[in-house]
Amino acid sequence: MTVLVKPQALPDVKIREFKMLIDGKWVEGVETGTIERVAPSHGVTVSRYKSATKDDVHQAIAAARRAFDQGPWPRMTAAERSNILLKAADMISTRAEELAYLDAIEAGKPITQVRGEIAGSADIWRYAAALARDLHGESYNTLGEGTMGVVLREAIGVVSIITPWNFPFLIVSQKLPFALAAGCTAVVKPSELTSGSTLVLGEILMEAGVPAGVVNILVGTGADVGAPMTGHPDVDMISFTGSTGVGRLTMANAAQTLKKVSLELGGKNPQIVFRDANLDEFVDAAVFGAYFNAGECCNAGSRLIVHRDIAEDVTARIASLSEKVKVGDPLDPSTQVGAIITPQHLQKIQGYVSGAAKSGATIAHGGSQIDFGFGQYMAPTILADVKPDMAVAKEEVFGPVLSVLTFDTVEDAIRIANSIDYGLSAGVWSRDFDTCMTIGRRVRAGTIWMNTFMDGAAELPFGGYRQSGLGRELGRHAVEDYTETKTLNMHIGRRTGWWMPR
Repeated sequence: MTVLVKPQALPDVKIREFKMLIDGKWVEGVETGTIERVAPSHGVTVSRYKSATKDDVHQAIAAARRAFDQGPWPRMTAAERSNILLKAADMISTRAEELAYLDAIEAGKPITQVRGEIAGSADIWRYAAALARDLHGESYNTLGEGTMGVVLREAIGVVSIITPWNFPFLIVSQKLPFALAAGCTAVVKPSELTSGSTLVLGEILMEAGVPAGVVNILVGTGADVGAPMTGHPDVDMISFTGSTGVGRLTMANAAQTLKKVSLELGGKNPQIVFRDANLDEFVDAAVFGAYFNAGECCNAGSRLIVHRDIAEDVTARIASLSEKVKVGDPLDPSTQVGAIITPQHLQKIQGYVSGAAKSGATIAHGGSQIDFGFGQYMAPTILADVKPDMAVAKEEVFGPVLSVLTFDTVEDAIRIANSIDYGLSAGVWSRDFDTCMTIGRRVRAGTIWMNTFMDGAAELPFGGYRQSGLGRELGRHAVEDYTETKTLNMHIGRRTGWWMPR
């Protein structure tokens, strides 16, 4: 059994009303349609948004275009932009509890977890502020006495930023501050399921001194808002985080005008466990990696590849620890696994579990939804005897479901790890340094954790191989992703032409 934390009734629920941000003004938009967000944990409406249309998208992009072409933001000194970003970071910290509540109630995320995400986001804004002042070009005085070369880094222009529902504030903080640090302007579309904290961020940025039109925030569906944001000719770059399927559509839209595209997409991340691993530490990391954020995480360690000799013992240990995981009310500080984002997504997760069982997998723990009478919750689930060709072993479930596969040799483990279309991250557990380095160098993924899982820092780049995306976020080059390089080739002294005798 899993430890259940029954959600308490929300006292005096007051629906939070939001408008959209266009050109420094909070507006209702061209039409007055609304989107209501029902809390996945409690089944009641908690937020209401003005829904954007294509006309609103055009207005927001026009505002961002004017702000870039004519406004002060790209023309400020790096120090001036940095100071504004630092002020925004401080205000994020000041309003941390408000932001954490919004993400917890709209996404069903445990409040203790979200508090950590907000603190980490403020740190990212501070890191981006530092990078703003470190951004620079190059000079070449080695081209002969008659030539001097200078390479400039210039802000790329207007950026469309599209973020998902699973980490509403954290993921926008992995994109927007770096774009702003470079001098870009932006149109931001958070998921229509979890837009509250991003709109509060808009309030923070205006109060911090970001000029009108530099950041515009719209709420709406992918068809009404996302598609025109990715295809508009006045947009210079797209930064998108979401599913691989929508990522493909984003690339197709961007291809019409050959925009730069940065994509952080899905993952089916393996943890490879050898016989000499510290199993006590691994089991804790496995439970965390599989159930963190209810498994609704592109980085989830959802695919355990364990040496056959220890597979039975490891599965039993993970099942035993899974019984202690607290599932339920996201507003209870003790909760570790919150609600599933929508009823439709819960049904999808259950479909993967039942399909695996029909294909021969064994349900070693959980396997069903948890019924509190409202909201939607899924029990932490372990599937043993999973084969590499099963859908649950190849496709992103995006739920608290751990698949256990086995291997016999290092080559087997590497082959299984690399046998899918994704390559976002992976973990390896062994006391042998050579084994860890072999896995680290040969498994095709953007991040390899060694004897740990899902650690991170603003200084470390994040992104994937293959269908897990294009480009990298975070790290010291993150600001450079939002720039173009320009060469100034300068002649010194009299130039002699080849086509006309002197």
